[in-house]
Amino acid sequence: MQLDPSTGWFQGIPHCPSPNFNARPGGEISLLVVHNISLPPGQFGTGKVQAFFQNRLPTHEHPFFAEIASLQVSAHFFIERDGGLTQFVSCLDRAWHAGVSWFEGRDNCNDFSLGVELEGTDDLPYTDAQYARLAELTRQLLDAYPALSTQRIRGHNDIAPGRKTDPGAAFDWSRLHAELKER
Repeated sequence: MQLDPSTGWFQGIPHCPSPNFNARPGGEISLLVVHNISLPPGQFGTGKVQAFFQNRLPTHEHPFFAEIASLQVSAHFFIERDGGLTQFVSCLDRAWHAGVSWFEGRDNCNDFSLGVELEGTDDLPYTDAQYARLAELTRQLLDAYPALSTQRIRGHNDIAPGRKTDPGAAFDWSRLHAELKER
């Protein structure tokens, strides 16, 4: 996989374009936000995350889907349990992943961040394949966007405390940082 800096899209991975994005004001990319998601909650490999980010969630299939179907959200990337990586929004655009958020004195983190969703829950361990893929993706993003740094990688819970809990206690931050040092 390779980032095309002129488009903000990675080549060599599936693209599943989401309509839930808009222009990134100022073009700044200086924060990477790690999230988790599973649809239905706690179920993996359903393809429903992709449908959700494209506003195509079949509300009749699960009661939770009816609760969230009106939300218009997205992320730049989604990493499945097997390490599969899908891109939904160009890095050059603002995905709608952070919501009401704050980082280092600034609000509206969507304006200057990239969002990566890991298929998972707060309390189930993430897979080796997910850590490997997240590290691979993060290394390329760090190389492409100089305002990003390992110190500017945060969980959704860090930028929306009290509102969000992901990626949760099951996410091993020291493992991610160790894998990023291995080049």
